[in-house]
Amino acid sequence: MTTQGRDTNKEQHLLRFHIPHSHLSSVFGNDWFALKAEAFARFFGTPVFLIAQTVVVAIWILANTAGPFTFDIYPFILLNLAFSTQAAYAAPLILLAQTRQADRDKAHALADAQHREDLARASEERQATAAKQTALLVEMLQQNTQLTETVKSLVERIETLTAEVHQNVTALKPV
Repeated sequence: MTTQGRDTNKEQHLLRFHIPHSHLSSVFGNDWFALKAEAFARFFGTPVFLIAQTVVVAIWILANTAGPFTFDIYPFILLNLAFSTQAAYAAPLILLAQTRQADRDKAHALADAQHREDLARASEERQATAAKQTALLVEMLQQNTQLTETVKSLVERIETLTAEVHQNVTALKPV
């Protein structure tokens, strides 16, 4: 088996409790738009995005205050419009990403709960089996003790009978 085959089997083994929930899809689906929107929403919180946005704003302000031509004079109405547009799209995309993540978290929580229940059930079964085996072992020890006592009493009886027979045989012998 190849390494990749083992990795696939290991992944399937690790996800065996999540597989029953794999049919559940997000309310927004798994289509191209939803996946790209979620990726874009996740990008909003990265340092790369924050630094890039800061650089763009700085260039915008420098170009409009000290540049050879100005297309957005101070109070920077176009810049405010750009931020408003960005916020109008960012908020629903972030909510979409949060909702999809909540759906995934719920499915994982359900799978984990099922896994814990399966582990508890297996543990209870092992304990019940161990208790049955212990009871059987105790019963077998009691039977062994009884047999040992019976053998001891039979050995004592045989000794007594042998002594009696020996005595009777020696008493009948003419000297």
